[in-house]
Formats: sequence, C-alpha cells, structure tokens
Amino acid sequence: MTDVSVTSPVERIARVIAAEMLSPNGEAFEEPAEPVGLMVERIWPVEVERAMAILRTLREPTREMVEAGREAGDDPALIWNAMVRAALEQAVETVDTVAEPA
Repeated sequence: MTDVSVTSPVERIARVIAAEMLSPNGEAFEEPAEPVGLMVERIWPVEVERAMAILRTLREPTREMVEAGREAGDDPALIWNAMVRAALEQAVETVDTVAEPA
C-alpha cells in the first residue's frame, strides 16, 4: 500500500521551513524557551506563501523527473514519489558540482 499524507503539501513544506528556521538539523542554536514543536505550530502559517512558491517551482518537471515517473508504473502516488526523488537526486548532484573547488 502506498503511503498517503493526511496534511497538504503546502502545510508540510511550511512546517519544515518553520522548523528549519528554529532548529536546523534538529539542533537549536541555543536552548529554546519552549519546545520547538510548539513554536512550529505558531509559526508555520506565516510560511504558507513561501511553501506555495516552492511548490509552484515544481510545476514543470525536469527530464529526469519525467523519466522517473514513467518508470514508476501507473500508481499516481508512486509516480509522484519517484519524480520527487529524482528531483532530490538532481539537487545532490548540483550541490556536489557547486561544492567542487575550481
């Protein structure tokens, strides 16, 4: 069975943006006054516009994403997952290329 999220992609992205601002890699810059989870609950709605902007950039898939979707079969959830994974793999390749010294 394919995992299906119960929250919208916009909410999930907004929550990640808020959490990353408060505690990158799960390690706070300093001891928070309250649990990060509670702060994320208050902050994530402010990040909805940023989350929507991120999703808008994914409207046009790359060639790699399209190919991954074709190879995933006919289950829309598996196709989406394969396409996002392909995009993430491209991001790693891009970071590695940029990080290499000239």
